[in-house]
Amino acid sequence: MNGMLYLKIDQNVEVDHADVTLGDVAKMECADETVKNRLKTMKLLKIRDEKSSRYVYSVLEVVRRIHEIYPGLEVQNVGEADFIIEYESPMYNRNRWSMLKVMLVCVTLFIGSAFSIMTFNNDVGIPKVFAQVYLLIMGKESDGFTILEIMYSIGIAVGILVFYNHFGGKRITKDPTPIEVQMRLYEDDVNSTLIEGCNRKETHIDVD
Repeated sequence: MNGMLYLKIDQNVEVDHADVTLGDVAKMECADETVKNRLKTMKLLKIRDEKSSRYVYSVLEVVRRIHEIYPGLEVQNVGEADFIIEYESPMYNRNRWSMLKVMLVCVTLFIGSAFSIMTFNNDVGIPKVFAQVYLLIMGKESDGFTILEIMYSIGIAVGILVFYNHFGGKRITKDPTPIEVQMRLYEDDVNSTLIEGCNRKETHIDVD
């Protein structure tokens, strides 16, 4: 048959089932709805691993499989040339160890952040500065717990909330948070490294 199929696949696609079809990873547009519906069920990958894993796939392989079904169909790729299928095992999602790992990371971050703030305050001599400011303004020695320390502590908490743009799971503004930006950059770097490494090794995926 003759016609045009527009194909868009993101660089990283997450699935939670072993039988991966083209409809799971791609957005398609075609004037013939029958063609689009048929290709949505086209099998791309059979995942045999029980644990979470990643697979690098080429859009050229996708086009080749499409042409096996519709030899005359013209395919226009408007997405990535290579993409990653990331399989999240349902067994892994229900694993209690994953929750324990999240809790350990949260505790580590909390302790590490508190330690960093305290060492920074000691390095720059914040207690001495507050004591001198209190003496100049009030005319008497500070007992180490004054309005300056209270407002400074509140300011740190407010600054962290504003900087990370979250409070109680709610976003303060619509802008992405610094953590989200850095995580996106990290994910892009990981995806690019996996794809380039796979291309250099010329790794092929068993799809039977």
